[in-house]
Amino acid sequence: MLAATVGLYRKAYTGLSRETWLLGLVILINRSGTMVVPFMSIYCTQKLHYTIGQSGFVMSMFGAGSIIGAILSGKVVDRIGFYYVQFFTLLVGGSLFFVVAELTHFTSLCVGVFFLSLVNESFRPANSTAIAHYSKEANRTRSYSLNRLAINLGFSFGAALGGFLASRNYQLLFWVDGATNICAAFLLWKLLPPIRYKQQQRSSEARGQSPFKDGNFLFFLFMLVLFATCFMQLYGMQPVFLKTIWHINEQQIGMLMALNGLMIVTMEMVMIHNLEGRKNPLFFIRIGVLLIGMGFICMNLLQGAFLSAVVSMVLITLGEMFSMPFMNTYWVGRTKANNRGSYAALYTASWSVAQVAAPTIGSQVVEHAGFHILWWVVGILSVLIICMAFALQNNHKEIVLVE
Repeated sequence: MLAATVGLYRKAYTGLSRETWLLGLVILINRSGTMVVPFMSIYCTQKLHYTIGQSGFVMSMFGAGSIIGAILSGKVVDRIGFYYVQFFTLLVGGSLFFVVAELTHFTSLCVGVFFLSLVNESFRPANSTAIAHYSKEANRTRSYSLNRLAINLGFSFGAALGGFLASRNYQLLFWVDGATNICAAFLLWKLLPPIRYKQQQRSSEARGQSPFKDGNFLFFLFMLVLFATCFMQLYGMQPVFLKTIWHINEQQIGMLMALNGLMIVTMEMVMIHNLEGRKNPLFFIRIGVLLIGMGFICMNLLQGAFLSAVVSMVLITLGEMFSMPFMNTYWVGRTKANNRGSYAALYTASWSVAQVAAPTIGSQVVEHAGFHILWWVVGILSVLIICMAFALQNNHKEIVLVE
C-alpha cells in the first residue's frame, strides 16, 4: 500500500521541466509571506476600527488596482516578455508593503492599497505566461497545479504565521509580506536566466486572434467573474463572520487558511494527474463550483464551532482543487505564443473585477441583510455558474466576434 502510494505521487510529479520547478520555488518563497490580504478585513475592523462597509471598500481597492495592473501587464508581457515583468513587480511590490504598513487614515490607506495591488497583480499575467512557456501541452494542467501547490504551500505557512503575528502586532504582516516579495525577486534573478523574448517571438506560431474577438472566451470570463466573486468571500467576509459571529480567534482562522493550503499541497497534484485529459475541463469546473457553493451554505446549516468551520473549509478547498487548475487549462488552450499575454491579462483582470465586487457586494449584503442571506446568495449564484458552464460546453460552435 505504501509503495503504491509513493508510486502514485512519483508519477504525479514526473515529466515537468526544470524551469517549472525553479519557478515554483520562487513562488513558494514569495507566497510564504502572504498574510496581508487574508487578514486585511480583520485589520481594518479590529485594529483601525473601520466599519464593515469601509473595510469592504479597502478590500475593493485591491481589486481596482489589480484590474489596471493586469491589463497593463498583459500589454507589456506581449511586447518584452514575462521575465522582467515578474522581477520588477516582485521587487517594487515588496517595497510598497513597507509603505502601506504605515498608512492608517482611510483615504491614504485606500490609495496605498490601490497602488500596492496594481504592482503586485502585474506579476500574475507574466507568471501565467511563464508557466505556459516552460511547460508542454501534455502536462500543462499539472504545471499550473505545481504552481498552485507552491502558492498554497507558501500560503499555508504564511496564513499560520500571519495568525500568530496578527494576534500580537498587525504591522508585522506587512513587513514579512514585503520581505518575501523582495527575496523572491532576487531568487528569480539568480535561478532563471532572462528569456530573449524577441528572438523566440519571431520563430513562434502565427499571431493568434485578439481575446476581445473570442466570444466563447469572453463568456467564460463573465462566468469566471461570478465564480470568483463567490469564492473570494473566503478572504473577505468569511473571516469576519468567523470572528464576529462564531467567535473564532485569529490563530484559529490562520489554522483554517493553513488547512486550505495543506489540502491543496497534499492532494491536488495526484488528483490532477488522474483527471487530466479525461474529460472536458468545464466538467471538472462544474464539480468544483458545486462543492464551493455547498461549503458556503454549510455556514447557514451548521452550529457555530471550529469543527463546523473545518467542514466548510474542506468543501470549499475540494471545490477549488477541481475548478481552478482546469480554468487555466481552458484559457491557455485557446492561445498562441504571441497572444498569450493578452489572454492572461484578461483572465487575471477578471479575477481582479471579482476582487472589487466580492468585498463590496459581500459587505453591503452583510450590513443590510446579514451573513445568513450572503451565504444563500453565494449558493444561488453557484447554481447559475454551473448552468453557464453546461451552456459553454454544449456550445460546440466557436463564437468569434468580428469588427
